[in-house]
Parts: sequence; C-alpha cells; structure tokens
Amino acid sequence: MNIQEEARRCLLCADAPCSKQCKNGDPARSIRAMRFDNSQLAYQWVQECTPDELQSAEQACIHYDRPIRIAELLRAVCPGSPSPLRAVGSDSSQQSSSPSLAIDFCGLHCENPFFLASSAVCTNYEMVARAFDMGWAGVFYKTICMQDIREVSPRFDALHESGTGDFYAFRNMEQLSENPHEVDFDILRRLKQDYPSKIVIASIMGQFEEEWIELAKLAEGAGCDAVELNFSCPQMRLTGMGSDVGQNSELVLFYTAFVKRNVSIPVIPKMTPNITQINQPALAAYFASADAISAINTIKSVTMPSRVEVSGRKAISGLSGRAVKPIALRHILEMAKNTLLMGAHGKPVELSGIGGIETWRDALEFLQLGCRNVQVCTSVMQYGYRIIDDLILGLQHYLSERGLSSLDAVIGEELPNFVMPSELDRDTIVYPKIDRQRCIGCGRCYTSCSDGGHQAIAFDPTTRRPRIIGTKCVGCHLCRLICPTGAISAAKRIPKRSTPI
Repeated sequence: MNIQEEARRCLLCADAPCSKQCKNGDPARSIRAMRFDNSQLAYQWVQECTPDELQSAEQACIHYDRPIRIAELLRAVCPGSPSPLRAVGSDSSQQSSSPSLAIDFCGLHCENPFFLASSAVCTNYEMVARAFDMGWAGVFYKTICMQDIREVSPRFDALHESGTGDFYAFRNMEQLSENPHEVDFDILRRLKQDYPSKIVIASIMGQFEEEWIELAKLAEGAGCDAVELNFSCPQMRLTGMGSDVGQNSELVLFYTAFVKRNVSIPVIPKMTPNITQINQPALAAYFASADAISAINTIKSVTMPSRVEVSGRKAISGLSGRAVKPIALRHILEMAKNTLLMGAHGKPVELSGIGGIETWRDALEFLQLGCRNVQVCTSVMQYGYRIIDDLILGLQHYLSERGLSSLDAVIGEELPNFVMPSELDRDTIVYPKIDRQRCIGCGRCYTSCSDGGHQAIAFDPTTRRPRIIGTKCVGCHLCRLICPTGAISAAKRIPKRSTPI
C-alpha cells in the first residue's frame, strides 16, 4: 500500500468520527501527519490504541468511497514496532531540547518562519487571533486599500487531484480587503496589542503616491511591525494597481522610495511572477532601499468550466497551489543569486517565499534557497490553520536528524548547487537500472522510451520484462520517472564513451 496515496484519501474531517472511537489515541491526527510528510512520526498518536478501537475507528470513517484503511496504514508506517519514535517536541521534556525554529527577519524576531500570506486566510481579527493561538508566527494581513472593493460571485475555481478532494491548483478572483481601511488598521492595532510577540505586517496598495504614503503611515501608527507593498495582485479592476505596478520597474522604484522616506518600519515590496525577469523590479526595490522582498503572488491563468462564470462571463485571474511551487522557487532562486540584491555593495535584501507551500518540506526548499520566512495561503484554505502543527513538527524533526540546533543553518544552503546550464557536467552519464523484484512488467517504460525517448528499452511480450539497451541509452531517466512501482533507479555515474555509437 502506498502510504501517501491512502493518507491523501482521508477527508481530514472536522471533529473526526474515527478519533471519537478511540479513548486512547487520535487516528485522525496520525493520518494528518502522514498526509503532511511526517509519516515517521505518525504512530505516536495511536500507539496506545487497542486493536478494537482501531477497528471501530475504521468502521466510523465517513469517506464517501470506502473507509480509510487505518490499521493497515499504521502497520505500514511502523511495522513490528510497539513503541515507535515520538515526535520532537511531543512532550515538555523534549520541547526544551528541540531544535529552535526562531529566526530574525528584517530585524524582527520570529518564533518560527511560518506566516499567513496576505489573502482570504487573514481578513479579520478573529481569524488571525485563532491562527496565532495555534502557533503561526506572524501575518501579512490581507491587502488594505482606499478604494471600494466589490468582489464577484463565485470567485474561486480549482483543479482537483484524481481520487481525492484535494486540489493541486487554485484559481482566485479575489482582490483586496473589503473592509474600510480604518477598520482594518484598528484590527491590526488590536492584534499587535493582544499578541505582542507575534509579527503583524500590513499589506497595502495605493493608486497614487499620496495613497501609498498615507496607508504606510497608518500601518506604522497602528503598531505594525512592517509594511508590505502589494505590487503584484493579478486581477485588479482598476488600472495602475497591482501587477500593473510590479511589471513597471520605474513605478516599483518610486513607490518603494516614497514609502521608505515616510516610515521607519521595514518596507517589503511584493513581486509579481507575471514578468519575464523578476530581477528588474527587484533591483528597483533594492535601489529604493527595500528591506525585504516577498515573492511570488499568483500567476495569471485561465480555467474553462462553466462553474467559474460570473453572470455568464469569464476572466483571467491568479493561480496558486502546489502546481506553482516550481515557478515560485525559480523566481526566488533568480533573486537569491543576484549579487547586488544579496549585498555585494551594501545591505542585502531579505526574501520572504510564497507559492505552493503545503508541507514542511515545501517550506524547507524556500529556506534552502535563501528565504528567511515563508507565507502560506492555499493550503490553509484547503486544510485549515491546523497544518501549522505539521509544519513545525516536520521542520524540527528534520533539523534534529541532521544534528542542527537552529534554522539559520539551512538558510541558502542549496544556492551553491545551482549553476548555469553551461557549467553542468556533460562528460559523464548515469544509466538507469531495473529492479526485477519490483518490476511488474507493465511496459510503461518501454512505451515512453519508444515514443518519447531514445528507443533504448526492449520489451519481451512473453516474459513481460523490459531491458535497457546500453548502446542507445542516453541517461535521460524518463523511464525512472514514469515507472509506477519505483522499480527503476540510478546506477553509478561513469564517463561517457569517447565516440558515440
């Protein structure tokens, strides 16, 4: 059984019926740990459960298709172990020895790197307070403006993953906060007063110089720790706002400079991905003395189903979710490798990463490319604020396994491994190898290599066994990626032949 696939089937119910059947454990919490890449820690929530309780939990599952195979999942996670590893920080004695996730961002001390992104997940006091209570370190509050914001209905669409209720891409027509700006700044003031150790950042958007300055001053007056300049919203109904600004380096320079001259708190421009070279507006922000850069906002996109129509009409709007993570990482990498932005001739600009973050491992990838915090939106919309438990748990466990005591040790550590294509090794090759025990003889590798590769796999229809043809194989590894059972792996790297055959 594939643990991830079965765990993804779980509906992640509120007040889960399966857990109600267990006096000695919490199967729903255990499955959620598996779902968010903490399988090796999942057993701790059910290790005291009796077999009868687990059977009752499975019978209580309300999945619309078939019950989650709870007992089988748990056996797969920790086979033959009556007392599996407890999670880092799962009790008070361990908490004190857990690796610290605290990190400084723009001179602000953050208890961990996990922030709510400026979006529908943080639009009022009650929402943000609940997130803070659950462990989120900070918030980039939903963008505040002085315009009358009127949203459309419906405003969301999603591309769903087959066999689950999850979506891997999410299209969003929403614009900015619908509250009067006075109401939002009062909310931010109360949040900072009630949660002084949390980081409260106001995201703002003006249409003219005077609006940018006034909004920034109001943010500072409300006690906000920093202000984010939204140069990136892809679906503003008014011209000269959102990504219209982010695509114009001159406007990024001017508006950032205007705000910097008028407030003393950190200023963080938010970049749009709807541009060929993100370094152009990023450098404009740098020359205007920005303290940090947020990236990315959603990517302009189109979905076609009739469910997205608003009074019979459709429009371009922003795409987020797991599907956009590689694009977000690319933009972060380009900025992190820019020597000017990283302080070659002055103070470096810090980075806040956004885009497709669901698990702690997703967050780690942004941190390893140089981000000092990450912002989360779409996964909260799917799964709720509760995912902070797994984000913290997984990242702490990862640091512990590596023997690292603080988060700073991983910031930017992968940057030296990224080079220009011209610098890559082109004199060696890694051939694929087939594990005969795991191969089921489906022939997918043969079909893909024949029609999309280099015709380097032979397939005997009688024995149903594929065979690598070494004289034709170029080591592209399409076959390894397509294999449904993981039966194809990489062999040792060796020098290429001196002459092609």
